Amino acid sequence: MLDIYAGPKALQQITDEGFAPALFDTILGASGGPKWFVLAGLDRVIIPDFFANTAHKIHVVGSSAGAFRAACMAQDDPKAAINRLAYYYANTVYSDKPSAFDITQSVYAIMNKLMGETGVSEILNNDRVKAHFIVARAKGLTRFEHKALQIPGLLMSAGMNAISRTQLKHYYDRVVFSTETLNIDCPYGLPSEYLALNSTNLIQALTASGSIPAVMEGIKDIPGAPAGMYRDGGIIDYHFDLSFPHQQSSDTLTLYPHFYPKPITGWFDKSLKKRKPNVRNYDNVVMLVPSAEFVAKLPYGKIPDRTDFESMDAATRIAYWTKVLDDSDQLGDAFLDLVNDQNIASYIKPFVF
Repeated sequence: MLDIYAGPKALQQITDEGFAPALFDTILGASGGPKWFVLAGLDRVIIPDFFANTAHKIHVVGSSAGAFRAACMAQDDPKAAINRLAYYYANTVYSDKPSAFDITQSVYAIMNKLMGETGVSEILNNDRVKAHFIVARAKGLTRFEHKALQIPGLLMSAGMNAISRTQLKHYYDRVVFSTETLNIDCPYGLPSEYLALNSTNLIQALTASGSIPAVMEGIKDIPGAPAGMYRDGGIIDYHFDLSFPHQQSSDTLTLYPHFYPKPITGWFDKSLKKRKPNVRNYDNVVMLVPSAEFVAKLPYGKIPDRTDFESMDAATRIAYWTKVLDDSDQLGDAFLDLVNDQNIASYIKPFVF
């Protein structure tokens, strides 16, 4: 039902110490739109149950939908926040041909409902769970809203990315909005700019992290950030190929609930089958993945994705997504059972990229 993958360092530590919550100080949340629904059951138990009896600081780092989940985990009642996000996201209904403005306003509405009256202040004042939203600041033609300029800019940056991920630095800046600075090491030399979240920019930064190019409007001139156009963080960090310097000195691990066993580095790398993450960046990562058998039993035998908006009518899609959200609780239960199994190390698989 639930597969667990780990890098060599992580597996050795778990073999020596068990699957102890104290080993982990970072949680990753990938981009992927409604794919995250299959992980909702894990999200419902990770902070409230797995980390329930720990007091150490936990960094939750996400891009796009992963940033939305990070915003939930950093609230006082993370399970309730996840449920709010799941409900409002799954029940979103658009017209037959929604504009970029329509979709952007809908996402803003979801973010506001997710926060309620106190969510923003809860995230900002959480001493234990620190939220980090990865956003891409667009440069060149990608900074324009008009598709006659934006699309050529996207194509140009995708083409240069195909040559080398290092070329992305000419088209996008990685910007990390955080409640506490968390340094990032990037093997491609893509620099990171670290900016503080506050009450005036949190919802804008969070929305920007999920602002899909050519689908949504970018978020312009976020308060407390340099002037510019901010777009989906998954452009740079779709499923992540980076590491955190603080873990090298503290020997702590990263917990990564993910929908696939093989992460994709950046948004433009989805079609580049030969491009794989750096193995060393996953040395201290533990990935929790729905098994192929679990996915096969979901409605339509697949994980939800954005194409469901076009391929299904609203009632069919909402029923499907709601069923996946309910079934995902089985993964949360399986995870809590596994971490209490003294033989858990024998179930863990090595990464195969």
